[in-house]
Amino acid sequence: MSYLLKTKREREPTLQEHASEEQAKINKVQEFLGELPTEMPDFLSDATIRRFLHARNWSVVQATKSLKEAVKWRRQYKPEKICWEDIAERENEVKRAYITDYLDKNGRTVLVARPSVKSITSAKEQIKQLVYNLENLTMSSENNAPENVVWVMDFQGWTLSSTPWAIARQSLDIIQNYYPGLVAVAILCNPPKIFESFWKIMSYFIEPELKDKVRFVYSNNSESLRIMTDMFDPDKLESAFGGRNTWGIDIVEYSERMRRRDQVRGASTNANGNAIST
Repeated sequence: MSYLLKTKREREPTLQEHASEEQAKINKVQEFLGELPTEMPDFLSDATIRRFLHARNWSVVQATKSLKEAVKWRRQYKPEKICWEDIAERENEVKRAYITDYLDKNGRTVLVARPSVKSITSAKEQIKQLVYNLENLTMSSENNAPENVVWVMDFQGWTLSSTPWAIARQSLDIIQNYYPGLVAVAILCNPPKIFESFWKIMSYFIEPELKDKVRFVYSNNSESLRIMTDMFDPDKLESAFGGRNTWGIDIVEYSERMRRRDQVRGASTNANGNAIST
């Protein structure tokens, strides 16, 4: 009998068995990690392990390997300590990437990126902002299912010089290796013809699981725009993506919101403006 044809009473044991199998794999990863969960209890939670397992096709061995690599990177980079105050040229960089104050229709967190906006900071600072956003997106997804982020990118006006190759590769490596399983859908809006050559090269470095989540949307194509209307409330969605929101980002409100998120994450600044972690 098909699962869809079973009654609710008949389906419940199947769901319970599935959850039990997931937890068994999480416990096994915890066991393989040894003392690491004691060192990083906030990061190596059941929710994080579930996300890594999900991204690694539920392979305990592969998920454990990926988590150990992520732990090694986090020891050195300390992403949990990055605060809003650490982001250089905040107002300009927020125009390039920000977490919206609305969710999609499925309750997923939305990150908007505008790669065509020229950054006025160093490559190191651009990567720091990416990691800061990823840490906040992870916080939003911690108690939810994996793939709880919708990444919307506006490529209007994009040129080959807009996205330096080295930064693109480093960003992709960080997303895939240290924050796997976050992105549910990546929507690329209005990429110009020249983007095709860039995408062709980048595709070689994108994992198949992530590549399958990419959707291309064009303003002059009503069928592709239906992706946006199906996923978002048009009154909240930015006009660049087919919505009716024309007021843009308020940097003052956004700054306050991100500082509150820093406090929730356990990262804040002291009286001297230096980042501290609690």
